[in-house]
Amino acid sequence: MKEIILDTETTGLSVKDGHRLVEIGCIELENLIPTKNKFHCYLNPERKVSEKALEIHGYTDEFLSSKKKFKEVVQEFLDFISGKRLIIHNAEFDLSHLNNELKIIGKETLKNEIVDTLQLARDKYPGSPLSLDALCKRYRIDNSKRVQHTALIDCDLLSKVYINLTDQKEPTLNFNNETIDKKYQMNNKVLYFKKIIKPSDKEKNNHSQYLKTNLKKNFFN
Repeated sequence: MKEIILDTETTGLSVKDGHRLVEIGCIELENLIPTKNKFHCYLNPERKVSEKALEIHGYTDEFLSSKKKFKEVVQEFLDFISGKRLIIHNAEFDLSHLNNELKIIGKETLKNEIVDTLQLARDKYPGSPLSLDALCKRYRIDNSKRVQHTALIDCDLLSKVYINLTDQKEPTLNFNNETIDKKYQMNNKVLYFKKIIKPSDKEKNNHSQYLKTNLKKNFFN
């Protein structure tokens, strides 16, 4: 299973306000292990970066003005993520910006399967802080390089958080009806379970007889 850890940086929060992408970062995972395959680019957003966004990622208008436009890298990006599941923290934000860029140049929106690690974290730790920094702290992941938000650094951190979030635990069984807890079902297929086998009456009698015989032997010896 190949997956893509994906992160973006933008000129501001909302596409409704005309904000655009300034950076895309992707790291490929194969069976949860990072491969050497990466995709990264800075983008000329063709508009000014907001002050709040500048504080977050530090990419100035001057720096971005010499970078490629989205339409110049889009095919390479789409080829890289083709057929792979996308792992994104707060996916709604990144997808809204990516799909907006695709719409601007007349291309279809992304059809990839999406895993939102923010939603995974909400399900696992309801009521707890769930930012990328907070999850790094929870899992003792070193995020000291994250002085500012940059796509590839965030992808690297998210890959480690994702592996921790999806850590497979032994499933809880409901012994009353011998069904698997719904949390451990995926696409109606049981990933793993232990079947509980009850001894028959004959096996119970044999066991009792064995204990009596051995206890007598041990007592008299």
